[in-house]
Amino acid sequence: MTVSAWRPPVPGIAEAFHARFTEHAYPVHTHDTWTLLIVDDGAISYDLDRHQHGALGTAVTLLPPEVAHDGRAATRHGFRKRVLYLDADLLEAALIGAAVDRPSLPDPLLRKRIHQLHEALADPFEAESRLALVAERLRTHLGRPPGSGAPDRTLADDLRELLDERLPFSPTLAEAAEVLGAHPVHLVRAFGRRFGLPPHRYVTGRRVDHARKLLLDGAPSAAVATAAGFTDQAHLTRHFRRYLGITPGRYARG
Repeated sequence: MTVSAWRPPVPGIAEAFHARFTEHAYPVHTHDTWTLLIVDDGAISYDLDRHQHGALGTAVTLLPPEVAHDGRAATRHGFRKRVLYLDADLLEAALIGAAVDRPSLPDPLLRKRIHQLHEALADPFEAESRLALVAERLRTHLGRPPGSGAPDRTLADDLRELLDERLPFSPTLAEAAEVLGAHPVHLVRAFGRRFGLPPHRYVTGRRVDHARKLLLDGAPSAAVATAAGFTDQAHLTRHFRRYLGITPGRYARG
């Protein structure tokens, strides 16, 4: 297992993540970013919005923000991947539905451009220019976002907004139920149907994401645990390893 993670000085890119895994399996989680992934060796099997997909070296994989997914090696040989986590506003929110339907994009030119983008990450000017070309080609695949009014909100959307407002901490389920005027069980069921994972797992995944950002900023692991909403460093390490297959310390050094 090898992992390298850093924050490139490129507007629009929240994190670069290169890794090789053999046995690690990602639990169901979400990101607040677009996940742009290419596989250099092996293959990945994953569920997105409760539908099974695969990521292969011949295609580009784009996972939209706030949509539940997991991931695991498709063969015993594992996989090697390169990932760019792109700011949520880099692509229009109206494209999320198309990305859920078609997360795998068999486009050799797009894959080549993403490879070139990874090679240029140390040069902000070149990387930003290449990112613009990549984003434009992604829009071509997903279709131009149609004009629309405000989307209909659901109880699950209201709960997620409340959770996001309180992060890295979170209200109790009873507090959330009182704020939203719904029974706790109804909240859990509605959230699971809407987003594909229960509220507590959503919060844990967002806390891990927050911890990743703090570690890349150079914060020590002990301080990161509290700042990201975990009870102590052991609590952070347990969940961090479960989600990323590596300890916070090794992640920061990578």
